[in-house]
Amino acid sequence: MAFYTGKGDSGTTKLFDTPSGQRVTKTSPIFEALGMLDELNGLTGWCKAGCSEDFDVVGRKGRTILRDVQDHLFTIQAEVAGAPGKCVPQQSVERLGGLIKAIETSLPPVTSFLVPGGTEFSARLDITRAVSRRVERRLVGLHETGERKISASSRAYCNRLSSLFYALTRLANHKEGAEESPPSYLSSAE
Repeated sequence: MAFYTGKGDSGTTKLFDTPSGQRVTKTSPIFEALGMLDELNGLTGWCKAGCSEDFDVVGRKGRTILRDVQDHLFTIQAEVAGAPGKCVPQQSVERLGGLIKAIETSLPPVTSFLVPGGTEFSARLDITRAVSRRVERRLVGLHETGERKISASSRAYCNRLSSLFYALTRLANHKEGAEESPPSYLSSAE
């Protein structure tokens, strides 16, 4: 595979389901979604690189969970790009929900928003959480406008991702003994 072909220099490219010879403008919301998914996958890799080997997540290695997320993000990218038969399996959505619930029950309850940045690793996870929410909004938008049909299971998986990253953020802080503190909500009078 070549690093570049020069075919996209005019601002167009192809999708899996583009008819032969036709090209699509790179300003299409589909490419915006693909770029956001790529960004989310890169950030997930950054979290994986910062995850210690012994970071246990209810009996599973944190790095393994993050790699699994990356594989699912590639599947969603393929779906958005029009690859036939690609979508996140419903079982993956259910497994992710169960993992989030298991992490949540292992931690003290949270009663307010929390200020990010307890540790470097948890801050990475928090950034990734925020980007995952943006990705979900873009995918829902593509689906609602009809520009690209995104499967219900892939949309549900994306919805769960921000919860997973939030749960992992809290778990990372908890394991390191980092204090979780709510925002002060400073008023303009101060």
